[in-house]
Amino acid sequence: MSAAALKVSTESRPSSRLAVTVTVPGERCKASYEEAIKSLSRSINLPGFRKGKVPRSVLVQQLGGVRIKATALEKLIDNAWRDAIKQESLEPISQPDLSSGFDGLLESFNPGDELTFTLEADVAPTPKLKSTKGLKAEYEAVAYDPAKVDSMIDDSRKQLATVVPVEGRAAQKGDIAVLGFNGTYSDDGSEIEGGSADSMDVDLDNGRMIPGFIEGVIGMNVGENKSVDCQFPEDYPKDDARGRKATFAIELKDLKTRELPELDDAFAKQASEQDTMAELRKDLEQRLKDDAERRQTSNRNDGLVKALVEQLEVDLPEALIQQESRNLVEQTAAQFAQQGMDVKSLFTPDLIRNLMQNSRPEAEERLRRSFALTALAEAEDIKLDDSAIDTKLDEVKKDLSADAKVDPERLRQAVMDDLMQEQLMSWLETNSTLTEKAPEPDSDTKS
Repeated sequence: MSAAALKVSTESRPSSRLAVTVTVPGERCKASYEEAIKSLSRSINLPGFRKGKVPRSVLVQQLGGVRIKATALEKLIDNAWRDAIKQESLEPISQPDLSSGFDGLLESFNPGDELTFTLEADVAPTPKLKSTKGLKAEYEAVAYDPAKVDSMIDDSRKQLATVVPVEGRAAQKGDIAVLGFNGTYSDDGSEIEGGSADSMDVDLDNGRMIPGFIEGVIGMNVGENKSVDCQFPEDYPKDDARGRKATFAIELKDLKTRELPELDDAFAKQASEQDTMAELRKDLEQRLKDDAERRQTSNRNDGLVKALVEQLEVDLPEALIQQESRNLVEQTAAQFAQQGMDVKSLFTPDLIRNLMQNSRPEAEERLRRSFALTALAEAEDIKLDDSAIDTKLDEVKKDLSADAKVDPERLRQAVMDDLMQEQLMSWLETNSTLTEKAPEPDSDTKS
């Protein structure tokens, strides 16, 4: 029977699901049953019969009517679904689920009789925006901090410093102490996992160890032993150590310090590609200003998109959430692989399931952002100009190495995505109100 003989009706369901009710005529049900018998006859081996020549009555007796009907019904549902999609021009994005369950449908399936069943599948959602103009958004301003130039230069000095032994004085802040230590919890005297070392270089800078440890070492002399009381922070990574008091038996085995290079032109050449300290400072200043500008632009864009997402009306289908979660897990795996980790042994099925579940909120947020921008482009008829695409494509190609193997279509699509993002953000900037909010403290300045 042709697909046109099917009776098909559709009904929208929550979470961007579509229920497709299909009525299959009796002749088609009968044909599927007969085809199942022929197919099973070609595959079954029975003593005394050549393959494919088993009499119908014997085949039915050996296999049983239920197995034949189940085979016929599976094929019937699959073919009817494919024909219904084509007949009604449907675009499902997931495999269908049988609403009534297969066993229940099998009981009511009689070859030669009309059969009605309902399949549900995810479909692409139709995102809508309650409003596109006059949005109110907040962003965190990012200012260039001149003090960071000195901090970056100090870091470079430490990296290029010469480590020399210390003689004739006690340990001071900034020294490198070679320590042997053993830690125990004060409440029960048990040893701290990972809290001991025979010989370990420790920078005597605040924040390097748990509170109290560095302070206890400062003032010690080489060869001295000391008991130091400490306390693990409440936000310590290991649950069993959080907030607990501890005692460390410490021996200062050796003491070293860094001799910093002079801040002259020779240092500038060694620490960078610049010839003078003036050029080095200017280069660092420009980098920090550029970074602050990029971060502020990113904050402004995030604020605008957040305000736009608040206007979004969309049902996210489960298939898309699962796919986006899978993409996030794959990105994590790729990052681990780049660090030289054995991803195949590390990413067990249990870990993947946990990562999929944990990444779900981020996956949903990313989908909402994408749908919001897609809806904005459609609502305001924001399109790309072909000449702008070609111009940008030429610029990108100039930056690629001559031997780089790049798929032209994927490259063009990437360029189009970037240009569309720029146009959408520019449109939002023009048609929204952005308000600066108080900046949060930098992580490196938090106590």
